[in-house]
Amino acid sequence: MPDNVLKGLVVDWGGVLTGPMRGVVESWAQRDGIDLDTYSNAMRDWFGEPVGQEALLNPIHALERGEMALPDFEELLAGEMTRRSGREYRADGLLTRMFEHFEHAHDMNALVRRARERGIRTALLSNSWGNDYPRDGWDDMFDVVVISGEVGMRKPEPQIYTHTLELIGLSAAECAFVDDLPHNVAAAVNIGMVGVHHVGYDTTLAELQVLFDVDLS
Repeated sequence: MPDNVLKGLVVDWGGVLTGPMRGVVESWAQRDGIDLDTYSNAMRDWFGEPVGQEALLNPIHALERGEMALPDFEELLAGEMTRRSGREYRADGLLTRMFEHFEHAHDMNALVRRARERGIRTALLSNSWGNDYPRDGWDDMFDVVVISGEVGMRKPEPQIYTHTLELIGLSAAECAFVDDLPHNVAAAVNIGMVGVHHVGYDTTLAELQVLFDVDLS
């Protein structure tokens, strides 16, 4: 590829290579009898400010780094929602049932495959919630796969981006990063990557075609 264009594409999984996260959570809540306000309030308190000072023990961060097992997190979440609502929630398989509602975004998956076929190095960079990813076809999509719980780091921590770059063998300035969460994109930009905030296939395709100066349609 010419020296003046990007050479690497790093993408998120949930919300980029799958349907929107909001739809996944809403489907899970409806099917599992989860009160969305109760769940959302617990998540907001646990996440805190994305770029703020981390709490001494943040269950979500611990789960994403692989420091907390999924069943332990499910117990904690079910207990927290029970405490907040006064309604008993079953912990066993709580998030496993959520993951059942993920649907592949076939257009975005195909875009990544086409990018790799055109000589662009590709990487997956995903924050894991202890889930088993559907990895069929990944060998054709990615040169590098980085899952937060497997490496003990999480987005938006700078070291997980630099770790991914080391594995893919490119500098930050040579790579575009696509994520549906603005604070994860901002963290990538802060270390020198080109950030793309994913809101839909058409806009992401158009932006990547300009950045890589290649037809990806």
